[in-house]
Amino acid sequence: MGHMILSRRSVMGVRGLQGFVGSTCPHICTVVNFKELAEHHRSKHPGCTPTIVVDAMCCLRYWYTPESWICGGQWREYFSALRDFVKTFTAVGIRLIFFFDGTVEQDKRDEWVKRRLKNNREISRIFHYIKSHKEQPGRNMFFIPSGLAIFTRFALKSLGQETLCSLQEADYEVASYGLQNNCLGILGEDTDYLIYDTCPYFSISELCLDSLDTVMLCREKLCESLDISLADLPLLACLLGNDIIPEGMFESFRYKCLSSYTSVKENFDKKGNIILAVADHISKVLRLHQGEKKLEEMLPLGPNKALFYKGVASYLLPGQKSPWFFQKPKGLITLDKEVGSMSSAPESKQEVPMCTDPESKQGVPLCTDPDSKQGIPMCTDAESKQGVPMCTDPESKQGVPMWTNPESKQGVPVCTDPESKQGVPVSTDPDSKQAVPVCIDPGSKEGFLLCTHPESKQGVPMCTHPEFKQGDPVCTHPESTQGDPVCTYPESKQGVPMYAYSEYRQGVPMCTYSESKQGVPMCTHTEFKQKSPLGADPEFKLEAPICTNPGINQEDLVNMEPEIKQQVTMVSDPEILKIARAHHVQAESYLVYNIMSSGEIECSNTLEDALDQALPSQAFVYRPVRQRVYSLLLGGGEDGASTCPTVKEWFVYSGNPLRHPDLVRPLQMNIPGGTPSLKLLWLNQDAGIQARRLDALLGCFDLSSSREELQAVENPFKALCCLLTYLFVQVDTLCLEDLHAFIAQALCLQGKPTVQLIDLQLDYIDARAVQLGSLLVRGLTTLVLVNSACGFPWRMSDFMPWNVFDGKLFHQKYLQSEKGCTVEALVEQNRSRLTKFHALKSVVCKACVRENRRIVSRQHWHSPQPGRWGRQGSGSHRTSSGYSRAGPGQHWRIQGPGNRQYEPDHWRRYSSSGWSN
Repeated sequence: MGHMILSRRSVMGVRGLQGFVGSTCPHICTVVNFKELAEHHRSKHPGCTPTIVVDAMCCLRYWYTPESWICGGQWREYFSALRDFVKTFTAVGIRLIFFFDGTVEQDKRDEWVKRRLKNNREISRIFHYIKSHKEQPGRNMFFIPSGLAIFTRFALKSLGQETLCSLQEADYEVASYGLQNNCLGILGEDTDYLIYDTCPYFSISELCLDSLDTVMLCREKLCESLDISLADLPLLACLLGNDIIPEGMFESFRYKCLSSYTSVKENFDKKGNIILAVADHISKVLRLHQGEKKLEEMLPLGPNKALFYKGVASYLLPGQKSPWFFQKPKGLITLDKEVGSMSSAPESKQEVPMCTDPESKQGVPLCTDPDSKQGIPMCTDAESKQGVPMCTDPESKQGVPMWTNPESKQGVPVCTDPESKQGVPVSTDPDSKQAVPVCIDPGSKEGFLLCTHPESKQGVPMCTHPEFKQGDPVCTHPESTQGDPVCTYPESKQGVPMYAYSEYRQGVPMCTYSESKQGVPMCTHTEFKQKSPLGADPEFKLEAPICTNPGINQEDLVNMEPEIKQQVTMVSDPEILKIARAHHVQAESYLVYNIMSSGEIECSNTLEDALDQALPSQAFVYRPVRQRVYSLLLGGGEDGASTCPTVKEWFVYSGNPLRHPDLVRPLQMNIPGGTPSLKLLWLNQDAGIQARRLDALLGCFDLSSSREELQAVENPFKALCCLLTYLFVQVDTLCLEDLHAFIAQALCLQGKPTVQLIDLQLDYIDARAVQLGSLLVRGLTTLVLVNSACGFPWRMSDFMPWNVFDGKLFHQKYLQSEKGCTVEALVEQNRSRLTKFHALKSVVCKACVRENRRIVSRQHWHSPQPGRWGRQGSGSHRTSSGYSRAGPGQHWRIQGPGNRQYEPDHWRRYSSSGWSN
């Protein structure tokens, strides 16, 4: 089965490695059976449930088995396929735990942008094919439906599965979890899992669900074929290129290796042999000088040295180290080729690596980060040429120079101020991994930790906790006036009160209940479930569990975060931030924690026709909603939007080169009774608070005036009517026929079994209907964001697509409506549906009239217009601030994207032009 891997169009992981494995080293691929592996695991580890860690993002293509993918998604079929997948593994006693990407790391932003631009070209070809052939392209042009990853999280949770969202790149957390929890293996499709030294790696693309056979890719056999060790794999991966190291960075170096290699070995495939040549160079050349020369002396790293070291270190899991991380500047300790001995620290009872001082020949303990267990390398100062100790963060994997205290002679990491260019001593918090500036008192020569205030940019002193012996920012309670130690999160830089577990002697973040003022320790190991203060959706088990499992070695899923993030937290309330973080990790919310912690979010490609001048991109249609969510999350209550910082949006739309994020300002909300605080929405459990949550949700869509009508609508159509009202108010080019199709498909979906949806055949595919389907689904993902930001006033199930939308069914109703079919025909001659149809249509139309938008039939439009139904000299959609984003005479697509700010204004909403009102 190994040769089949070649057919996979995978761009993740190490460049060229997947093809190399299939063509040159197929023997590293072994066919295995999960049922047999599970039985062997149970016999070897009695009482331990065989667990497979699933990289869900790699599996989306495999899971999406419906034949139709172009119309917006066959969600009922997809849900059924997921259920079958879960049942198959459960039947043989295998536990699955699913990880989803929760963020895009800055180091991988360029790669993310590169893939998005490539996807744009693919989407353009898809629409060209649709217009030419009036049919769905073949599977070779397959593009996953919009929102698939988001809704897959909720589908799996509703199926009772453990579903987690990462705080960094998911592959690191997947590999870490698999290693630390003695898992059966990792299921995914990413060659990075051949590089991580973790549990076995299984291919999702080769999985036969009926037999549970798949292919195991053995990294030990790969090393044997390449004549390198497991510890060399990260170095090989970076020299070949991966998601952090651009492929072109070492292109000339690779070809030099190839030239030398092929002069000895003749008649070899040039492309496949690059990997053999680089591996040969590592084993025959670099290894000769390991422990004697620095990597930058052996490799052409140039200005990319820091990035290269970070790339290598990104594969090191907690407790692992690399033999390639060493320096040998004059008079400083180096790490020999082999670790000389191990020593046990009296407090932690853990072994500590020893290295040998080249002058004294005495064993000296290697400085080990308390969380990553990695040795700290040394670097050479570029000006003084003297060796400077380097502190390597286990998450950022980047070396940080160190400053030596003249009194204590101890090294302190140094952070270079970007303006002054001067080094500022910093101290690294062992729990948060965050570098904290140190102020050196001239009298005592002692360093006092500083916390940088986000507004003033000034350092705030930190107290040293007497038990943990580490610096803690002082958080003064307004009532008690006493300083309490807090834990600073690396993403947020927000202090959270700490609780000391006596077993581990380490701090655990706490959630303080507003009524009792008592702290409750919180983290997110899924086996121990404790409800969070936030109003939990019982259907999706929205919980923030407590972790007390000593087997994870003090590394739980919340705190397993290897990267330093330099941005300042966007919120000031640690209690609120911690709740948002818990819901993020448990995959119960969407984008909320990203907004509150880093103020930076992204949205991938959507099936949108770049040549259709009448329909705006979903990125702009739903931007006003997001702006109000920003005000709710970041504004701190009344009049918060005026003081809110901008949010960075990496949203894909036609004409956006994605060189910079769009800087989007929050928009003031218009809510009866004023904008409620997050503490009120998230923590208060009083009977009347649910009504305030609903007010906030409708306020985000600027539909507060339609509250009573929407409340009267039955589930699951309530959320759909809210979304349709917002859409038709925002987008001028939507007509009555479109509304009929949206409502009719939702009603007919309720009575159709999945098999009937599978058998449904379409006369042809319409490009505009394709984009409308994707536009609605993106609206459903926006509802997930708003609902979670407002404290879950509505059940998540009410806007899960398998309950309210089917791509083919909508397409059928759209084509029928465009042909002039009667409403009776649209609802398939069902009287009950007909009654509901008119009721739902009335709600939407009345709400739109209230917003000065009258929905009319396309036959009422005055004259032929540019695009499909566009109007000359006007924008095609309205923004929340009451004006079309493109000014008069300028289309919305003409506006140049990039690093610009979107300011809210307070003009009155009006119709662009061309409508009979």
